[in-house]
Amino acid sequence: MHWPAEAIWEQVAPGLPGFTVEILSQIDSTNTELMRRARAGQAAPVLLVAERQTAGRGRLGRSWHSDTSGDHRTLAFSLGMALAPADWSGLSLAVGVSLARSLHPSLKLKWPNDIWLGDRKLAGILIETAQVGVQRYAVVGVGINIEPVPAEGLRTPPAALAELLPAATAASVLEQVVAPLVRDVLAFEHQLFAPLRPAFTARDHLLGRAVECSDGTVGTAGGVDEAGALLVHTASGPLKIRSAEVSVRPATPTDSP
Repeated sequence: MHWPAEAIWEQVAPGLPGFTVEILSQIDSTNTELMRRARAGQAAPVLLVAERQTAGRGRLGRSWHSDTSGDHRTLAFSLGMALAPADWSGLSLAVGVSLARSLHPSLKLKWPNDIWLGDRKLAGILIETAQVGVQRYAVVGVGINIEPVPAEGLRTPPAALAELLPAATAASVLEQVVAPLVRDVLAFEHQLFAPLRPAFTARDHLLGRAVECSDGTVGTAGGVDEAGALLVHTASGPLKIRSAEVSVRPATPTDSP
């Protein structure tokens, strides 16, 4: 596959000095690799793309399989850069807004880090950070299903971008999303999540729906606040969920409040 590394570099480098693009044929995980580098003191901005991941990771330790060379094509990449926002809350939501805007108007966002097509998951986001000297280094990992992928073993049925954009390829999607993503992450560093709240609300997959949290809480999703916390209306009163370690899903008819 021909990757548009030079074109992406030309779009991004002027606004992000030192930026590089790396394409690897195989690696365990692009996020894991950039975190290894960060812990070794490397804090240069980089886009790392893997044609195949052998140990791709999602949130809460879940696996994310990636292979752009086979029949079930996905796109996996990680963007690493030093950031210093006053509040990290809402970064994954900001990334989701950026990606959804770039990909297709019909896509929805599921708090805190998934992009959905209907009631199926199209893409996932994993954000990790490491201290590198006096800087905090952020790694934004993204996995996008380009073509249909097997549903076996997945809690949420998968969707594919090819359902909306039949001509999409991993390479074309990468070029489509990276430059806007870098701009939006840099904007978040200075403006935080509040300016993006209306855009998230317009795509909020959970808004007004019955939801169930992994800690047993049930209620109705009421959107997000200016910092990106999920608002849930429960029988005992309103609740704000700030921790991404709490998994939230639409409730089934049998467990609706």
